[in-house]
Amino acid sequence: MNTPITELNDRTRSIFKVVVESYLESGAPVGSRTLSKIGGLNLSPASIRNVMQDLEEAGLLASPHTSAGRMPTDQGLRLFVDGMMQAAEPTAEERRVIESQLDGSGPIENALAAATSALSGLSACAGVVMVAKREAVLKQFSFARLSPTQALAIMVGADGSVENRLVEIAPSVSDSALVEASNYISATLSGLTLSEALARIDAEIRGQKAELDKVSAQLVRKGLALWSLDANDRPVLIVRGQSHLLDDAAADDLERVRQLLDELENTEEIARLIDNAREAQATRIFIGAENNLFSLSGSSVIAAPYREAGGKIVGVVGVIGPTRLNYARIVPMVDFTAQALSRLMK
Repeated sequence: MNTPITELNDRTRSIFKVVVESYLESGAPVGSRTLSKIGGLNLSPASIRNVMQDLEEAGLLASPHTSAGRMPTDQGLRLFVDGMMQAAEPTAEERRVIESQLDGSGPIENALAAATSALSGLSACAGVVMVAKREAVLKQFSFARLSPTQALAIMVGADGSVENRLVEIAPSVSDSALVEASNYISATLSGLTLSEALARIDAEIRGQKAELDKVSAQLVRKGLALWSLDANDRPVLIVRGQSHLLDDAAADDLERVRQLLDELENTEEIARLIDNAREAQATRIFIGAENNLFSLSGSSVIAAPYREAGGKIVGVVGVIGPTRLNYARIVPMVDFTAQALSRLMK
């Protein structure tokens, strides 16, 4: 059960705040003797020890076996973030670095990935972005034979993106059928989304209206369906900057970092987790064991939704890192990145 901030008296609140801020800055447990030397408290080590003991019994602080000092628990960090933290606006340089990645040219995914990399570098965390689930619009499509039973399907989107897929073909399919199918898609279906193109070719095959022989028509359908199914099955998630997690501080906690890097491989679960920020309509902070995915590594997630022109939420951007984050600095930075992406989508 969470302890409300109002239940802490002024002295207890002051000591708790100093412990958390010192821990977030140094990553090390904080002892009563250290706290007694900090200006403003004016308390003896014995008095501070008593208060810290009370905070530990309340579940807000914990004492590692290897140290006489104390550090905040996940519950303590949650209390601090929700009730005591004073957020700092991103600096002009931080805003410039993020916005410089969003020039609006090229595929939107490129700008999203670049902004996420910038956010990762500034926060020293792994950056993540859930890309808006937009259907690709066809511009060009072609088949290139690789072997008697395989061809490469190449799709160029209206946004300039290029994607390749392997498609199995019958040995009897001729090179002329591949060319005919390619030309038909580029000439007839350009400008349509994948689902629109698939619906049209299905209708034409059923009504025998397609200007193609049966083999070429089936090729067209197979090629389009390949992308349509693939887009529905995979989480559209970009993760950048995992290397930032291997900083100097990680040397003392390599097992936790190794566990986090393993967890970052599970993109489907990460997508589900940060999608919760979409439902919240605002920046969400998940601390340590509050989420099952990162409970083993004791990591935190800060995520915020971004919107398209009509105000509809179309994706989520955020960072993943150790619970010892500079929340006051990183939370506004994530929020600013979400706002910048929202401006880009308009």
